[in-house]
This record gives sequence, structure tokens and C-alpha cells, in this order.
Amino acid sequence: MTLKAPIVTSSPSAEDDSELARWRMRLGHPDAEVRRIALLDLIDEAGDSHAALLVEALADPVAALRLEAVRALEAFESHASVQAIIGLLDDPDHEVRQAAAHALSELKDPASGPLLLASAHTADPFKLAAVLRGLRELRLPASQAPALAALGHAHPSVRREAVAVLGYLKSEVAITALAALARQDAEPEVRRAAAGALGFAQGPAVLPALLEALRDPEWQVREEAATTLGKLLLRDAVGALIEALQDAYWQVRLRAARSLGRLRDRQAVAALVASLSHPNGNLRKEAALALGDIADPAACPALLVAEQDADPEVRKAVRLALQQIGPTSS
Repeated sequence: MTLKAPIVTSSPSAEDDSELARWRMRLGHPDAEVRRIALLDLIDEAGDSHAALLVEALADPVAALRLEAVRALEAFESHASVQAIIGLLDDPDHEVRQAAAHALSELKDPASGPLLLASAHTADPFKLAAVLRGLRELRLPASQAPALAALGHAHPSVRREAVAVLGYLKSEVAITALAALARQDAEPEVRRAAAGALGFAQGPAVLPALLEALRDPEWQVREEAATTLGKLLLRDAVGALIEALQDAYWQVRLRAARSLGRLRDRQAVAALVASLSHPNGNLRKEAALALGDIADPAACPALLVAEQDADPEVRKAVRLALQQIGPTSS
């Protein structure tokens, strides 16, 4: 990215509005401190008519000013601003590049999609990950092809962002690809992202992939799989989730307990009752809440004992559970 020195405007041009011309004079001042104050003033009162000035400020030779401008532009999504922000992915300053990537992740207008898609063939992994992150929320069918292609990228960050794009699309091809990654990708962070992205999907490939992810060597992947199984309300996962209540990591047990509560299957009551005695208070709390959601009176004796738990948050969850089960708990 080539940065140009600021241009000092000596007088308003004929086609410029006088207010915009005054802003340009301040933002183009040779003194960086004057430009900084002008930019901060502009950000304080910026409206749609000032967005073009913020775009111009992205070319300031001082990185700190470019950083302020790109952060402010998150509120102004237009063809010009998106194009300029994409250009900042090549900025020489690391912090500015990161801010540009974050700004792209905040895009909401599908009209911004073609600009991102045009940049989705870059060989630069940072830029490609940022572009895919921007495409994620737009949910454009046209983003499927570049996202599928990115699943084979050498950089895990690119594959992870591609997974997020595909999760929202819900196409059969996307679901098949996500299921394969949840099982097979070499990087735990990608497997975890794929397991989470399957939470947007339905289809025969989903349950087997998540059950396998629930046995993944990395606990973070197992945790994500347990969460997703509950979100999808997959009743055939009850047995595997009960087994997950014995996981070596309490974080996995907690997510399994939460999902079992969502599924409301009485098969889980005994295992959840056992979890009321776990040393971790967060897990005890989640087990109590799950028992309340299942609302099986068989859990009442254990819950009545748990009313004496040393943790006030657990006691609160127990009282709520007993209220949900009803009069038979007394």
C-alpha cells in the first residue's frame, strides 16, 4: 500500500461544499497533531455526509490516524468505504490491518458482497481470512465456492473462517464438507469450528460427525460437539452425552449437562444427580438446572440435599430446579 502525503487545500473548490472544504483543510494540514485533532472532531460529529472524509483519512501517512479512521468507518457501510477498508488489509502497520479485518467482519449489507468476493482469490492468508470473515454474516450463495476452495488452504485461520461461511449456508455440499472437517482436520481449532458450524445444519451427516467429535482427543472439540448436539436437539445423542458427563474435563461435562437439560430425557437423571457432587461449582449448578428442565421427581431427594451446597449460585439453581419440578419435591 502506497501512502501519500496529505494535501493542503488553500481554499474551497467550486464543487466542494464549504463545510466539507473546511474539514479537508484541517485533515490535510501538514502538522500531524492538527490532523489528529481534526479527525477526532470529525469522528465526534460524523454523519453520512462525512463518510467520504473518513475514507480520505485512510491515506494519512500516520498509522495512528489511519487506525482511528478505519475504526470510525465501521458505522458507514458503502461501496467506497468497503473498498477502502479492503485496501487497508495491505497496510504496512499491523494494528491498522487488524482493525481493517475487524471492520470487514461487521459488514451487514449484502451489496458489499461483490467487493469481498472479488478479493477472495488472494494468496495472502491474512487477507483471505479477513475477506471470508466479512462474507460470513452476509450469507451469500456465491460465497460457497471460495469458502469450499479455502478448506484446502495450508493456514488453519483461513480454513476456520471458511468453515464459518459454510455453516451459515446450510447447503448439502457445505454440510458434507463441514462434517468431514469436524472429523479429520489436522488442527483442533478447525475441528472445533466445524463442530460448531454444524449447529446451523440438518442432515444425515451431522449426527455421526458430532458423535465422533464428542470423542475427539482435544477437549475443546468435545466441548463444542456437546454444545452443538444440544442446540440441534438431537435425541439420538442422549446416550453419548450421558457418557460425556464422565469426561476428564469439567468444561465438557458442563456442556453435556446443559445439552441434556435441553433434551429433557429422563435417562440422564441419574448421571446428572451424580454431577451434583462434582468439586466444580459451575458443573454442579449446570447439573441442577438440567434436572429442573427435565423435571423428573426422582431427582428431588438429591436436589433437597444439594440445597445445602456451599456455593450460593448452586443453591439458587437447586431452588429453581425444585420449583420447576413442582409440589412433588416437598
